[in-house]
Amino acid sequence: MSKRLRKPIKKEKDFSDKIIKILSQSANKAFNYKQIGAKLELDDTQSRNQIIKDLKILAASKKIIESEPGKYLIKAVSQDYYEGKIDMTGRKTAYFICPEFEEDVFIPTNNLNHALDKDTVKVYVYNRRKGKRPEGEVIEVLERHKTDFVGVIDIQKNFSFVSTANPKMYTDIFIPKDKIGEAEQGDVVLVHIEDWPARADSPFGKVIKVLGKPGEHDTEIHAILAEYGLPAEFPIEVETYAQKIDTTINEVEIAKRRDMRDTLTFTIDPKDAKDFDDALSFKKLENGNYEIGIHIADVSFYLEEGTILDDEAYQRATSVYLVDRVVPMLPEVLSNYACSLRPHEEKYTFSAVFEINQKAQVMNQWFGRTVIYSDQRFSYEEAQHIIESKGNTIPEEISIIGSSYQVSDEIVAATLKMDELAKILRRNRMNEGAISFDKVEVKFNLDQEGEPEGVYFKISKDANHLIEEFMLLANRKVAEYIGKQKKTFVYRIHDEPNEDKLIAMQTVIAKFGYKIDFRNKGDISKSLNALMEEVNGKKEQNLIDTLAIRSMSKAKYSTDNIGHYGLAFDYYSHFTSPIRRYPDVMVHRLLQFYLDAGKSVDEETYETKCLHCSTMEGLATHAERDSIKYMQVKYMQNHQDQEFLGVISGVTEWGIYVEIIENKCEGMVRIRDIKEDYYTFDEKQYALVGSTTNSMLQLGDEIYVKVKNADLVKKQLDFHFLRRNE
Repeated sequence: MSKRLRKPIKKEKDFSDKIIKILSQSANKAFNYKQIGAKLELDDTQSRNQIIKDLKILAASKKIIESEPGKYLIKAVSQDYYEGKIDMTGRKTAYFICPEFEEDVFIPTNNLNHALDKDTVKVYVYNRRKGKRPEGEVIEVLERHKTDFVGVIDIQKNFSFVSTANPKMYTDIFIPKDKIGEAEQGDVVLVHIEDWPARADSPFGKVIKVLGKPGEHDTEIHAILAEYGLPAEFPIEVETYAQKIDTTINEVEIAKRRDMRDTLTFTIDPKDAKDFDDALSFKKLENGNYEIGIHIADVSFYLEEGTILDDEAYQRATSVYLVDRVVPMLPEVLSNYACSLRPHEEKYTFSAVFEINQKAQVMNQWFGRTVIYSDQRFSYEEAQHIIESKGNTIPEEISIIGSSYQVSDEIVAATLKMDELAKILRRNRMNEGAISFDKVEVKFNLDQEGEPEGVYFKISKDANHLIEEFMLLANRKVAEYIGKQKKTFVYRIHDEPNEDKLIAMQTVIAKFGYKIDFRNKGDISKSLNALMEEVNGKKEQNLIDTLAIRSMSKAKYSTDNIGHYGLAFDYYSHFTSPIRRYPDVMVHRLLQFYLDAGKSVDEETYETKCLHCSTMEGLATHAERDSIKYMQVKYMQNHQDQEFLGVISGVTEWGIYVEIIENKCEGMVRIRDIKEDYYTFDEKQYALVGSTTNSMLQLGDEIYVKVKNADLVKKQLDFHFLRRNE
């Protein structure tokens, strides 16, 4: 008897995940199988039977509750549901970041359900079997990280789309015809997402600002600011308010302050600085010690709480330093004039005054409001000349940056003595475990139109360290003074390094013959300092400096003082830059309040303010980095035909990142563009390996490259691979 051929049994579809999603979205409402079928747009008998079956299975496994016969709702608490944040990849997939999971939960593209990068979401986590990477599905977007995006508009007959250059923004934004505003085809625009209908592939938005044409200098700079929600100008009412402030120095106010106008005082700042928020004073005492004053612009005197000016400063929280401009925290009338400690002008200041002995030990300290007169303004280059020449080769007049001025013997002696004391302070810090990150900063010489003419590197020298050490001293002593009183205060904190990142860094630097000592906290800092010293001036310096900084925790503001690991301080705050940082304004206000015997303020209120300031600082940092990338691309656009020697700074499955040695510009060589062999990515060796020759392209290798493409909008460089540097 022949065997009858059987039709394969059709596998029943499981609707469990979709049922849970529907019930989760209406957590307090009960549904029957017909209502769930309608939500799923299923009305055939087979599907309805499967829904009934799945409902009973879910109820039996206690994932849902049968609240009344035939009606079901989600359990109030389920171990499979978690709240956290979305971290998008550049491949339209994401990871769910949640403290309850040791490893991030993978979210496939079709499970994102309209979640965008950094959104706060509720996720259903499944596939949690041992040895399997957990996966999840976004059930609900609880809070959008951002709703305003920058992109280029493509205008069709009845509608438009805006596409962004952000690789983590996986969808374009649909703009109805009546919400295009003044935008024209191809404009860079700022759009606001208003809605994302359940069945729509793209969110719906409206144009709220036209920024200009792609590639134009001002357009791209304003686009960077808009991308991070940073303002380009002050509201007219804020400017008007600032203009009306009385900025005169009067005898009534002077009488309330310590008068230090007769003490030798000077400023040292970058040669192109427009605001000077700190000055140093110097006096030799009869007992052989020195009185050194750190004088900071008294911004809080002009910035009254509760005013529109203060509200604006708080919202901004920081000045933003882009390559071609500063977006200040305060209007110019304050930042560049009233609060700026300009030479030969009397100014109101908040001061930390120390009596210091020959060993740079603080014998006495005083904090309070003062009035000063700045005798001299120095650039770092000019102060450095005094230090390097030891005062012996300085003529009566020197002109280092094109300005001619008198330099008294008194100022020369003060500069040299303070340099000597600063070196002791720095040496003591390093001995106590501080980490020295003197990373090279890339700067541009710009013409009058803001076009890059050349690249130069900002390197910290003795004059920079002189200012740094006395600012650190003031910040530390102010924080210590309040901290020991156990009163609420604004601290600048820095946690210990991330061990996983240090281990990853060790893997990379081992290829260059370096290593980090992990035995204890002190050994790590000493080891990092030794590493920084060893790589100084070598081709891999910038790569290793960057890796070391990334391994560190991020410094932030908080009322919870855990100390500052990088500086090796138990107490640290920001007191010295209130023109450009709002936390310093808060520190000044709190310090004066406590000097006046005020009781401890509400911690929760100030912690909220600290969080806001830390967030705004992060946005400003991203904008500053983007502006540097933009200018690097613009600079390289003008050097398309030139060969450059670069060092491989990163290796991925899609290509190698190359940093040009002479200007630090970084770009990518795509793996498909390397024609000398067929290369594949070897993850263990952080290298591309040729399948025929077995030759490797790995971190630190030097190669010659040429610009293939310079994309100003994406701020992205692509290189041609030319040859190795044999």
